[in-house]
Amino acid sequence: MKGLRLVLSAGLPGPWGEAAKAVLHVRNVPFLPVEQVPLQANEELVEWTGIRNAPIAIYNDEHPVAGWLDILHLAERIGSGPSLLPEDYRDRALALGITSEISSPGGLGWNRRYQILAETPEEDISAAYGKIAPPVQAKLANEYRISAEAMAAAPARIVHILDGLTGQLRRQKQAGSEYLVGDRLSVADLHWAAFSNLIAPLPHELNPMPETIRPIYGGVGPVIAPSVSDELLAHRLMIFERHLTLPLDF
Repeated sequence: MKGLRLVLSAGLPGPWGEAAKAVLHVRNVPFLPVEQVPLQANEELVEWTGIRNAPIAIYNDEHPVAGWLDILHLAERIGSGPSLLPEDYRDRALALGITSEISSPGGLGWNRRYQILAETPEEDISAAYGKIAPPVQAKLANEYRISAEAMAAAPARIVHILDGLTGQLRRQKQAGSEYLVGDRLSVADLHWAAFSNLIAPLPHELNPMPETIRPIYGGVGPVIAPSVSDELLAHRLMIFERHLTLPLDF
């Protein structure tokens, strides 16, 4: 097929995939969804794209891309409407930096994954995602750079990022803006909205995720919970209601 094919984790709101969908939605880019099974080998995907995980964007005959920044630039190139990157140089750099703090290695999503792996019983992981074969477990450990040190450091890093996002929203409010950067929607707002469900999932009627997944996504624990500010949750809801669609569909 031609056009854009977007590989997505089936049956749950994987934050990287939901962020990619949000970017494509705002940039008016249609796509055909392709199934990826979370935490499994996905041999057919690897044979096709060389990548096991999701999301993966395959546009026409171009090389598949999987990183959030590559998907953003693809959407900027083939989409239409207002750019998700501010025109001002400093604001552009800030929007990309905030998005990296949310979505890149070492960011919010990666550290939340470390925390989940450290604190969730193996039987709960299996109930949510299915049995993970030992060879796949070893591949995941290498792919996600899992270590005791990374898992131990994760809660403090998550708190640092959430507090930083709250501080940025407060500064923006004082400047008269509802958005994380500048005076209009940027990629940073969309990525926070997507990844917020890995911290505090929207209610079932808005985010009908499997009930085996919900306590895993929402179980941030007592260290992180105080940093899930009212400002962050209100901003998340505003972005979904004003710029995206509810309920989530995955």
